[in-house]
Amino acid sequence: MAILNKKSRVVTQGDDRAAARSMLRATGLTDEDMNKPFIGIANLASDVTPCNVHLDRIAQKTKTGVRKSGMVPMMFGTITISDGISMGTEGMKASLVTREIIADSIEAVVFGESLDGLLAVGACDKNMPGIMMAMGRLNVPSIFVYGGAILPGNHNGEDINVQDMFEAVGKYSRGDMTLKELIEMEKVACPGEGACSGMFTANTMASAIEAMGMAIPGASSIPAVDPRNEEVALKSGEYLLDLLKNDIKPRDIMTKNAFENAITAVLAMGGSTNAVLHLLAMAHESEVDLDIEDFNRLSDKTPYITDLRPGGKYVMSDVDKSGGVPVILKELLDAGLLHGDELTITGKTMAENLSEVTTKPDSKVIYPHTSPRSDTGGLIILKGNLAPEGAVFKVAGTKHVEHKGPAKVYNGEREAFNAITSGEVVDGDVVIIRYEGPKGGPGMQEMLAVTGAIMGAGLGDSTMLITDGRFSGATRGPSIGHVAPEAAVGGTIAFVENGDIISMDASTKQLTLHISDEELKKRKSIWKTPPINAKNAFLRKYAKLVSSASIGAVTSGE
Repeated sequence: MAILNKKSRVVTQGDDRAAARSMLRATGLTDEDMNKPFIGIANLASDVTPCNVHLDRIAQKTKTGVRKSGMVPMMFGTITISDGISMGTEGMKASLVTREIIADSIEAVVFGESLDGLLAVGACDKNMPGIMMAMGRLNVPSIFVYGGAILPGNHNGEDINVQDMFEAVGKYSRGDMTLKELIEMEKVACPGEGACSGMFTANTMASAIEAMGMAIPGASSIPAVDPRNEEVALKSGEYLLDLLKNDIKPRDIMTKNAFENAITAVLAMGGSTNAVLHLLAMAHESEVDLDIEDFNRLSDKTPYITDLRPGGKYVMSDVDKSGGVPVILKELLDAGLLHGDELTITGKTMAENLSEVTTKPDSKVIYPHTSPRSDTGGLIILKGNLAPEGAVFKVAGTKHVEHKGPAKVYNGEREAFNAITSGEVVDGDVVIIRYEGPKGGPGMQEMLAVTGAIMGAGLGDSTMLITDGRFSGATRGPSIGHVAPEAAVGGTIAFVENGDIISMDASTKQLTLHISDEELKKRKSIWKTPPINAKNAFLRKYAKLVSSASIGAVTSGE
């Protein structure tokens, strides 16, 4: 019989561990418990965001499920912040950094307490990649449990969400909306608990993790308020026990082919640009050889088969009504685009899990692979002299796939936002926002306030935005991010000047600064590395350790 408490037995077994056991008994453990596997439950519940405000309820169900399965649950907490609340403030610099803090804290507890397995309950954007990075590092039997998405709000008979609020701010700033209407929308856009409703970063990553095989099939599209989430949480204990019995660990599941399945799902669903950054980081921590060019290779052959916001009409609860993410995965499998023989946390292969799916695409929310919205995926990687290591462009939901125009350069997000809302940016411009990369920000801020202002100002079809920072999953329109190398390390974006002509061509995947090599060399010769732009200790530590966005902006070494 398999030994299920391989790690925790160093704490619970032997006369010399009497002191440790006395501490454990104080938490309520019995003689019998000392021989059971200890399971960590990473609970990311938090009152700072609607994404996570309900997670304690779900985490408690996982705890019950673990106990019913004959194991010992040990719950612990870790952090989150709300991007939607901190967006446009200095606090937004903390967002990506929290991914590393979440990963580090989970790894520290599971390692430090010699736990045998891990269940992690998360919902907000950085929760999921942070959790998965920790699972990849620890490599103990693990399952991710998603808290679910918020339902859409309703204003004047139309579904709305936080994306509409950021764009409404842009409209209001240009006088195209009254303050009364702005406040009316504000009061109904986010009606309750759950992660942002569209195919933004949280739902993108939840779908990717399901496609990777690290979550219970069908769970990623269940709304936060739906009681089925609690059923999934209870069931997770049973699945985890089977993983322990069969010694199936994350790296047995999180293979290169599993990452390709995750990328394919993201591309087919028009997912967030942040998926590139996060999947690269997850692969790094799992010691999987994933390269940014893999996204282009897969995008070229992956059809775009959903109509989800921000590039479409519907939200995650509509996917659930249409059969859930398994319907999308089954379409991709039938098209020969998924690795069906990949192992999942059910103990079955992806193809075996999907063999039970009988629901067909409704051609409204989910399209058949034979008649997609587009023949290629929703994300591409651009390269060229402006982004030698790559930049990420979300082509899903935009027809603006070619642009050439003069640069207007801003050294920071707030400076650019003010320029857009004041009317300084006009049709044809290429807005450059730099020194917002992993080191330069530091923290690689999201630019939803800026992109929302661009859309709200009616410039979404006539301008282009390029940054070494990031975008929210709710961003739409011609926005190019993650430019690498970033400005703070002397990337080409640091040398762009007002009036320089810049072109982008999605068909050739090129991003070009039209100046001579001699002029570029001249500008480089007078550039000096800027000091770290932060006083906070955690941001300064991050800036010193973080790698390029082209390999995931990780801090655990290249």
